Amino acid sequence: MDLEQVYKEQYGPLVGFINRRLGDLARSEELAQEAFVRAIRNRPSNPRSWLYTVAANLVRDEGRRIAVRRHHLRLVATSVTDEVAADEELVRRQRQERIQAALAELPERHRQALMLKEQGFSYDEIAEQLGLSAGSMGTTLARARKRLVEAWDRQQQQRGASDAAR
Repeated sequence: MDLEQVYKEQYGPLVGFINRRLGDLARSEELAQEAFVRAIRNRPSNPRSWLYTVAANLVRDEGRRIAVRRHHLRLVATSVTDEVAADEELVRRQRQERIQAALAELPERHRQALMLKEQGFSYDEIAEQLGLSAGSMGTTLARARKRLVEAWDRQQQQRGASDAAR
């Protein structure tokens, strides 16, 4: 049987055979064409059987390539995710350092009052810890927060100035 006749009879079914395995019609057509190109080079004695064997091998090879690509994409995605996580951790650490620096600028009483409030202590408990009257805790915490905001703003301005200097 001549290959031209085999092509006319078998191209469509061969594409269907490949497509059922790959699920990608365009790629299936390419692989069917590749099988026919190989048939032209090799001139098999039983072209139909030979074409389907070659097509099955091409599908298997394609599956391997797809698996390798997916693996590489997972590695890249993992790498990017790790880099993002590392960047986020760095930003979190830098922010924590700036918060600590801003807190360090506060008077000890204000720093303690804020830390105790952050830990969930009530005004009465904070007042007892600091040796202050419970009635003054609202004012003390308001001043502490105001000073913390001012210290934070200074930290941000210093950071901006040092970033601009780079």
